[in-house]
Amino acid sequence: MVAIVGPPNAGKSTLMNYLLGQKISIVSHKPQTTRNRILGVVNDDKYQIVLLDTPGLHKARQPLNREMVRIAMESLNEVDVIVYMIDVSLPLPEKVEQEKNKEMMEQMEGVAAPVILVLNKVDLLEKERLLPMMKRYSELFPFHGVLPLSALTGEGTEVVVEELLKLLPLGPRYFPEDVPTDASERFLAAEIVREKVFILTGQEIPYSTAVTIESFQDDETKKMTTIHATIVLERNSQKGIVIGKGGKKLKSIGTAARKDIEKMLGQKVLLKLWVKVRKDWSKDERFLKELGF
Repeated sequence: MVAIVGPPNAGKSTLMNYLLGQKISIVSHKPQTTRNRILGVVNDDKYQIVLLDTPGLHKARQPLNREMVRIAMESLNEVDVIVYMIDVSLPLPEKVEQEKNKEMMEQMEGVAAPVILVLNKVDLLEKERLLPMMKRYSELFPFHGVLPLSALTGEGTEVVVEELLKLLPLGPRYFPEDVPTDASERFLAAEIVREKVFILTGQEIPYSTAVTIESFQDDETKKMTTIHATIVLERNSQKGIVIGKGGKKLKSIGTAARKDIEKMLGQKVLLKLWVKVRKDWSKDERFLKELGF
């Protein structure tokens, strides 16, 4: 069992999808895309690695964000190895970098499992900066390795797997070899719709969005799945943005989501989307439980 943790937008979901060879975790350029813990199973003739993709670690104030951080931190106590990922592509002022490093130490303090630090997005980094950076991070904490990576291109992923195999215990395969995740198709369909909202809308809309699946029906004779889903927003003013002029935005969200869901299910999908407002849902603990938190 391996937890992939780190700050928002570090590339955790991209790494898991690359290692799985298929898309399980949704991704976008906006931080805090992942809200739940997503399990992915990497199978090989010689090993099975169970990966936990976790929400980004950040200073949380709202109930939803606090729940996301709790999920990520609890994962640290349930695994054999921790992969801590950071994005090294963006130059940071020294003071900000020191604060982020201090946060990382505090998060890893008291963790029993060995920690591998992965420096992601090195394909965007000047090569001469890499070795001094690796040396600097190796002096911060007793990591079991400081590894460069590009989760997007796959550069460095083989070395990450090799290091994991050195640290992981021998044991049985926990999952059948043809099972890439324990997440239900309903959950994954809702995540895909939410991903398209992240990608196709701007500003605060993605963070005010939840998606619920009202019905999920397979018709074996027609070889088609019919899905009714609701995009839940926090304020009435956001509804027009998601629907768009003449319903164009909602239609583009639905079309993009349908194509990905069809790829996942391997058959035709009829996706029907509705938009409704549930005021301040991200602060409503009862609704958060309905969403699976």
